[in-house]
Amino acid sequence: MLWVKAFHIVFIASWFAGLFYLPRIYVNLAQQSDAAVQSCLVGMARRLYRFTTLLAIVAVALGLWLYVGYGIGMGPGNGWMHAKLFFVLLIIGYHHACGVMLRKFEQGRNTRSHKFYRWFNEVPVLLLVAVVLLVVLKPF
Repeated sequence: MLWVKAFHIVFIASWFAGLFYLPRIYVNLAQQSDAAVQSCLVGMARRLYRFTTLLAIVAVALGLWLYVGYGIGMGPGNGWMHAKLFFVLLIIGYHHACGVMLRKFEQGRNTRSHKFYRWFNEVPVLLLVAVVLLVVLKPF
């Protein structure tokens, strides 16, 4: 079980590294008017999104293994796990939103400013803080 938990943490950290960096690429894309530079940045974003998606799949699979296979967070007194799973769904939604934004950049249809992406980039930080606090403190 500890091996599964350790790798779950590693893949979560790696997934979040991608979620932190991808919107930074979007900030640069939203500021860039040079077509060659935009093409390079879109390529970087595409590769990062694909790799981050693989990391997310493994992280979620390992989390499900811990939850279903070992029963971590199941039973009475584990309301924190339900709250955590809610935030995990929000994180998956954020990841999906990054993919939607990437497709808009690929199609040249972005309408948002670099300021929007700067704020958007803060969302995964808040989600990660919420999840870590729930897992460590287990407040309910």
